Amino acid sequence: MQELDHQKTIDILNAIMEFELAGVVRYTHYSLMVTGPNRIPIVAFFKAQASESLLHAQQVGEILTGLEGHPTLRIAPMEETFKHTVKDILKESLSHEKKALDMYKSLLETVTDASIYLEEFARGMIGQEEMHNLELKKMLRDFS
Repeated sequence: MQELDHQKTIDILNAIMEFELAGVVRYTHYSLMVTGPNRIPIVAFFKAQASESLLHAQQVGEILTGLEGHPTLRIAPMEETFKHTVKDILKESLSHEKKALDMYKSLLETVTDASIYLEEFARGMIGQEEMHNLELKKMLRDFS
């Protein structure tokens, strides 16, 4: 096994934490903006996404402190598009999830062959993000 690049790993984890915390805000906002006849299940979906983003941020923070890093107090920048149709919100969500997937893949590249625990954590998160991408793509099918 190779030596873990602690600083690079900490930097990536902090970027992920900022992104996951932004997800909490993003998905909470979306849950408030949904209207229409399918509002109730879509609101529940976005509330669950917000809760999951918070859980992911907390998990990442625990790893950060375990590596003697300092978890960030920032959140990643977010744009407000002021587009609140269900289709627009789902498209923005898919874009967000694709970025999250890329961030966890970057983590995996950094920790591969250096930490089994971090490799497994990254792989698990990649699996979850891939599942979210698939779900959002399925949700968007009716709009095509």
